[in-house]
Amino acid sequence: DVQLQASGGGLVQTGGSLRLSCLFSGFTFDVWAIGWFRQAPGKEREGISYIMSDTGKTDYANSVKGRFTISSDNAKNTVYLQMSNLQPEDTGVYYCAVALGGFYSTQWYSTNQFDYWGQGTQVTVSS
Repeated sequence: DVQLQASGGGLVQTGGSLRLSCLFSGFTFDVWAIGWFRQAPGKEREGISYIMSDTGKTDYANSVKGRFTISSDNAKNTVYLQMSNLQPEDTGVYYCAVALGGFYSTQWYSTNQFDYWGQGTQVTVSS
C-alpha cells in the first residue's frame, strides 16, 4: 500500500524555522511528484510546493518563495520542506501527497493532481 507520513511540525515563533519530512513507501515508480499542501482553519487546502523525482524540478506558491525550500533524498524515500522566516499566516496543517501518473506540472498546486495523501502535521506560528 502507498503510504506517506508527514512529520516535523510544531510551535514556532514568528521568524523561526522548521523542517518538515514526508516519508513515503509502497510504490516503485521511477517518476513521481510529491507536493506539500497546507490547510488553515476555515480555508481550502492550498499548494505550497512540489518536486519531481526524475528532474528535480520544483515550484513554489508565491506566498512562500524565498522562504521555503523543497528537496528530496530518494535513497531515504523522504521529501523535505525547509521553512524559514515563518509568519503567522503560515499556520496550518501541512500535508504531503504523491502523484504517480497523469501529473500536469503546470497545475501542481491543484489537489486533484495527487493520488495519495499523508495524514498531515500541524504547524503553528505565534506572533
